Amino acid sequence: MHSHLELEFSIPLLDNRWMNFGITKTIPAAAGIETLDSLYDGSIDEYEFHMAGVEPKRLKVGDWVYTIFNHQLHGRLRIKRFVTGATNPSSGKPRILIYVEAPGVRLATPVPKRGHQGTRYTDGEDWPA
Repeated sequence: MHSHLELEFSIPLLDNRWMNFGITKTIPAAAGIETLDSLYDGSIDEYEFHMAGVEPKRLKVGDWVYTIFNHQLHGRLRIKRFVTGATNPSSGKPRILIYVEAPGVRLATPVPKRGHQGTRYTDGEDWPA
């Protein structure tokens, strides 16, 4: 019976890499520190990010959006739902709206992380253990 329990605990989905999967999004400097703070201070309960595409292929509800501001990783927020069928007003190309639960989990000390345009997938490798 003990070996059966050991097998249950070796299920790959319980591996920390899967539990930290998500995307990184950079909060533009023009949006200001106020936007970043609002994600973590309890002043809002939901926030909308977006990414190119018709439907999410690798992301699912429960994954994370990691936020970068001024080349530092500041925190992460849980994805609560997707809205497909949106259109980028500048390019006319399809995009997905990603709604996250706020407040998120904010790091006490931000971690250096280069900002970027668009969306990048991550296994949460920069998130402190």
